[in-house]
Amino acid sequence: MSLFYKLAGLMGLVVMISNYLVQFPIKYFGLNEILTYGAFSYPITFLITDLANRAYGKIVARKIVYIGFFIGVSLTLLISTNFSDLISIRIAIGSGTAFFVAQNLDVGIFDKLRKKTWYVAPLISSIFGSIVDTFLFFLISFYATGIPWITLALGDLSVKLFIALAMLIPFRLLLTSIRDFSEVKR
Repeated sequence: MSLFYKLAGLMGLVVMISNYLVQFPIKYFGLNEILTYGAFSYPITFLITDLANRAYGKIVARKIVYIGFFIGVSLTLLISTNFSDLISIRIAIGSGTAFFVAQNLDVGIFDKLRKKTWYVAPLISSIFGSIVDTFLFFLISFYATGIPWITLALGDLSVKLFIALAMLIPFRLLLTSIRDFSEVKR
């Protein structure tokens, strides 16, 4: 199985898992109004996008985003969306919108910075993508529901930014395993 298919399948799986986990606030240490479990899995999507961008370039990275979007949203609708619950439907819509916008932003920023030192492109693109993703998702999903979406968004973003920094380790380690095909056909 090629790297492309592995990354695309992994993207869809991570999106679906994150969409499920975002429904559950962390109930320990008083974090229930600040953080959900989805904050820990979702940043992996930026690692996947950045690896695809490094290996294949922005056109193929966008294809992986589209495939991940289709798989993730489809599985979310089938598995974790309760169509009688408005918040569940809003989570699916918010997730799809935020994912699509943030991941495409990540691809564009990464591509512009790809020639810089190895860590600049994945870090900067993940930071901006995380900010856009977080606020779009929480605004669409939870605005005017009584759920403390602003504090949840800020807690979620804090974790995402920390994980974006931590994801530099696997990104660097995996760089040695992938070949840069992005310059072959442009």
